[in-house]
Amino acid sequence: MTSPEKIWTAGLVVIGDEILSGRTHDKNIAQVASWLQVQGIRLAEVRVVPDVEARIVAAVNDLRAANDYLFTTGGIGPTHDDITVDAVAAALGVPVVIHPEARALLERYYETRGGLNEGRLRMARVPEGSDLIPNRMSGAPGIRRGNIFLMAGVPHITAGMLDALTGELEGGLPLLSETLGCWVAESEVADLLRQTEAAHEGCQIGSYPFFREGRVGANFVIRSVSAESLKACAESLADDLAAQSHPVTPGGI
Repeated sequence: MTSPEKIWTAGLVVIGDEILSGRTHDKNIAQVASWLQVQGIRLAEVRVVPDVEARIVAAVNDLRAANDYLFTTGGIGPTHDDITVDAVAAALGVPVVIHPEARALLERYYETRGGLNEGRLRMARVPEGSDLIPNRMSGAPGIRRGNIFLMAGVPHITAGMLDALTGELEGGLPLLSETLGCWVAESEVADLLRQTEAAHEGCQIGSYPFFREGRVGANFVIRSVSAESLKACAESLADDLAAQSHPVTPGGI
């Protein structure tokens, strides 16, 4: 479902003390961003918050107000510190209820795994009015309430939930990109980058410097929803860099 004229955006709240402490290295930001881009939705902002309800509520309310969609990762498991459902329900002003379909899914999943105890039943709790996001990896589903999506923190489970949502969200045209690598200090070509971007409407140029092999260089990433505009901008930048004795490497260095 695409609406080419509109730029659709999403916010992401990454929840968990383990992320902030460094015990767990987050992998979900990159995979959520990449998945959203294919859906024609831009990840506009990410916040990493601790397992503190008030902090989660504040982040959820800020980002859902500023974007078309809001995603959260983490905090929907069976333990006492999994409080994402409670926090999102509080942010929305609705009660937490047991979702009957989620309970049935968990009962089936745990039938041969020791049964459904109190901790496991916590994973059937949802903000009232929610639907479920299928989870083929384990018994506990994700949660969707309107334009808010609550997903697991375990990356491969998150990936499965994103896969289940593919094609379900309205978005715009996918953002295309092309990378040009160049052995030049970005400060030397800052004016050229600015002028090239200004001359090609609908294109953005990002500059990402690096130091390798004792030399300074930069990769220039051009982005646009238009393949034609992207091609014209990339060709123009490559030609102008070459004219200044800075040949480019297509695809980046």
